[in-house]
Amino acid sequence: MAAAILRRARVPPAPPARVPPARARWLGPAPPRPRPRACWLRPVPPIRPGGVGRPRPLTPRVPPPGPSGRVAAGSGEAGRDRPGSMAGARGAGCATAAKGARPGKRPPEPEPVPEPEELSLLCAPALSLGDGRDSGLSDSEESVFSGLEDSGSDSSADTTAEEENGASGDENHSGMEKTTGQQVRWAETSSPRTEEMRVQGGDEYAEDSSDEEDVRNTVGNVPLEWYDDFPHVGYDLDGKRIYKPIRTRDELDQFLDKMDDPDYWRMVQDRMTGRDVRLTDEQVALVQRLQRGQFGDVSFDPYEPAVDFFSGDLMIHPVTNRPADKRSFIPSLVEKEKVSRLVHAIKMGWIQPRRPQDPTPTFYDLWAQEDPNAVLGRHKMHVPAPKLALPGHAESYNPPPEYLPSEEERLAWEQQEPAERKLNFLPRKFPSLRAVPAYGRFIQERFERCLDLYLCPRQRKMRVNVDPEDLIPKLPRPRDLQPFPTCQALVYRGHGDLVRCLSVSPGGQWLASGSDDGSVRLWEVATARCMRTVPVGGVVRSVAWNPHPTICLVAVAVEDAVLLLNPALGDRLVVGSTDQLLSGFSPPAEPALQPAHWLEASEEERQEGLRLRIRHGKPVTQVTWHGRGDYMAVVLAAPGHTQVLIHQLSRRRSQSPFRRSHGQVQRVAFHPARPFLLVASQRSVRLYHLLRQELTKKLMPNCKWVSSLAVHPAGDNVICGSYDSKLVWFDLDLSTRPYRVLRHHKKALRAVAFHPRYPLFASGSDDGSVIVCHGMVYNDLLQNPLLVPVKVLRGHVLTRDLGVLDVAFHPTQPWVFSSGADGTIRLFT
Repeated sequence: MAAAILRRARVPPAPPARVPPARARWLGPAPPRPRPRACWLRPVPPIRPGGVGRPRPLTPRVPPPGPSGRVAAGSGEAGRDRPGSMAGARGAGCATAAKGARPGKRPPEPEPVPEPEELSLLCAPALSLGDGRDSGLSDSEESVFSGLEDSGSDSSADTTAEEENGASGDENHSGMEKTTGQQVRWAETSSPRTEEMRVQGGDEYAEDSSDEEDVRNTVGNVPLEWYDDFPHVGYDLDGKRIYKPIRTRDELDQFLDKMDDPDYWRMVQDRMTGRDVRLTDEQVALVQRLQRGQFGDVSFDPYEPAVDFFSGDLMIHPVTNRPADKRSFIPSLVEKEKVSRLVHAIKMGWIQPRRPQDPTPTFYDLWAQEDPNAVLGRHKMHVPAPKLALPGHAESYNPPPEYLPSEEERLAWEQQEPAERKLNFLPRKFPSLRAVPAYGRFIQERFERCLDLYLCPRQRKMRVNVDPEDLIPKLPRPRDLQPFPTCQALVYRGHGDLVRCLSVSPGGQWLASGSDDGSVRLWEVATARCMRTVPVGGVVRSVAWNPHPTICLVAVAVEDAVLLLNPALGDRLVVGSTDQLLSGFSPPAEPALQPAHWLEASEEERQEGLRLRIRHGKPVTQVTWHGRGDYMAVVLAAPGHTQVLIHQLSRRRSQSPFRRSHGQVQRVAFHPARPFLLVASQRSVRLYHLLRQELTKKLMPNCKWVSSLAVHPAGDNVICGSYDSKLVWFDLDLSTRPYRVLRHHKKALRAVAFHPRYPLFASGSDDGSVIVCHGMVYNDLLQNPLLVPVKVLRGHVLTRDLGVLDVAFHPTQPWVFSSGADGTIRLFT
């Protein structure tokens, strides 16, 4: 009500929408509240529909004081202009009440005006409150007229504020008269602290040390995540929004602040207001105590003596006067049943009675299980030191004469190195044991003995007792793997120099061989008779019979050319059809550029059997046919990507399948069933797909130098021979690594071959032997090939440290042919 007097006296009326309730009832002292900024508070308006948090309490709107602490002069005249004789008294009486109001507050709305006799009663407490200097008052003592604000904040009164303000002025006047007596009685019975405040004059906030406004967030238990999308973070005590501080400082600014401010570590961020708060020394000490696991209160003593609520002494009177239970003097049936069970268990022997303990102490023997003969039996891996050898006759003081060294032996012993001497002393002879002097090297030998004992490691080798027969794989007996060649049947003699190569006709009736004597000889297999000799004028490097049964052709590699010979042996129809096939070719109008030249043979050469000559310009080392007899692969002894050429016989066309080289090519072979070409270089074997023109696999033989190559008739296995006496078996379906490496030969391998029908393969070496092995390949992919060496065939004589140069199997019989450096060809059957 006193606030209403101030508003009527000094402030022009506000818009009607802001008018608070008109009626205020006195209900006695209010409960404790937060410390207010002025003597009276406005009635609390209802919560807005869109608001978040608690309702906004409004502060009193008192005009700011002038320079002398009084209210502005204009506020006094404002009361005189209003009708009635009490206007001036209102302005003058409440001037002191506005003395303690803080500046910066909004002007209040108009409220009902009390009567003249109420003015003195309402303003007197205001003066005493404004002059109070005691900052330690309780909330109830400071808020003297807080009951007025509480009683006037009815929601029903807010809705009808304008009607009651204008139309019911008389009712307000009468209501004020009724509460006057209660106010006087309450003022007379105020607390001594309030009386003390009245006596003390001055401004309540004169000694307020706070420079900034006390910002407190009043949102309560509302989660702060709800304010993430809003610019504010809550509401303060005045109901104003607490806006989030604008964080425009980057990490560099924060680092500079950290370097400049020595108390930067005290700054923490308040999540309720978003502002930085500097911790005081008391707060820092509290945090440090909590981090150390101590109590927050310094005065709390966790080790204070405990209070015994019950004494341990025997008292006269019991703690309670409750009569004893019936079960305390009647035997228990449950315990009787339990005891009967224990008695029955003792009778049955399930529970053994406790035996009296033996008072004598028990000692444990740590070395009871130890072998008394061992020095350190508890160490399982202990190796005892070797004992010194017993002294012999040489160590005797009176050795036999044969142990005494002569003068030459003594000089030789002195000239030897200490490590080379058999004895580290010279035997000497003394007449008696008393004449033996002290041994000069005694301390040195003892010292060396000690060094040997603790510096030389002794290790126990666990020897495994394994029968050597168990390490040998269980292989079938050779007699169970027959047929295979076992003995020499025929020797083909006629070449004047070493025979480098040989080849068998598809029918197995004829044999072709090439030698360093510059000739190619054609033999009859069954009789070892030389049917024909064709001079070629150079060293024959390779001979290959066409595998097609209807073509009678032999390819011979001589120097830089490949000669196609028609031996004119066997069926005359086959011989005639072969010549007709070769003569039926018509050259194209525009011959294409090829890496080789196809030349027709002259009439003299045709009489000797020569039909075609293919010039390459580089030495030819190998020639091999495709299974169908139309294609032929040639290996040239020259660097570059043109080491391998493929010739087509029907179209007389040559091509180079590779663009670049992967090393010096040693051998090539066609796959028997698929369009694959195997190229063996010195360290690897590459498998190329001719149709796709891509590399399919790369086999690694782990050999120093691959010398020969052969493909199994089924096409899934490959064998390679090398100059480091290894024979490597590859399973193409299994891995690119060798399935098995055989080291049966002592010297370099020169040739390897598969039998077309039987599970046999053979290898020829410079040691003059041919080893025939059984190589069974199963159709079941889960079963590995069976490799068993069955026979070693010998017969060739070593010439110029060379032995067997080439091997070949008969196409239908289990026979093997071998050509050697001794100029002979041998047939083993």
